[in-house]
Amino acid sequence: MSDTSLPKPFRDLEKFVSEWALATEVERSQKRISSPMEVLVEFYEAVHPRFAEIMSHLNGVPAEGLPAEEQRLLDLGLTFVEVSNAVERFGQPDVPDSLDASRFFAIEGTSGLVPNEVLRGERT
Repeated sequence: MSDTSLPKPFRDLEKFVSEWALATEVERSQKRISSPMEVLVEFYEAVHPRFAEIMSHLNGVPAEGLPAEEQRLLDLGLTFVEVSNAVERFGQPDVPDSLDASRFFAIEGTSGLVPNEVLRGERT
């Protein structure tokens, strides 16, 4: 089994895995920002018709200890969500009329709720 394999119903999307199945929010965001719009649209158009099926498949798999193929499918789906904003809302890879993306940082492995002390760099 290759490291780009997906569950059998999604094997047609395997050509996107090595480039688009990204494990972290930082990687997904950077990929979106650094990719030309034509490349984002190509990925979007390939995954969009399958996205409901992807979600349905993943809803049937326990989140703890995902098999590698399902993890890659999840990562591909998360990157699709990141790219879909650029295609559907922004019309460009980056968020229009916003601060430069390099000014933001993701705190991986959290729910997104981080104490103000952590954000300010204070020790508790």
